[in-house]
Amino acid sequence: MTMNNEAVVKQVIERDPEILGGTPVFRGTRVPVQTLFDYLEAGDPLDEFLDDFPTVTREQALSLLESAKTLILA
Repeated sequence: MTMNNEAVVKQVIERDPEILGGTPVFRGTRVPVQTLFDYLEAGDPLDEFLDDFPTVTREQALSLLESAKTLILA
């Protein structure tokens, strides 16, 4: 079963005013989604991001990146 991008985003990202003032974070963590993009933009590998933020799962990161890719290429 393939989920649409909106479902993936809701599963992977949360925005709660009580968590970092509503900054989008990986669900169940306090790690801003922007941090993943900052790492990748700096040329850091995904594994380094995951090592530095162990509360984010590989599945969460890959789901987010796949959704971003789908949105860009659509």
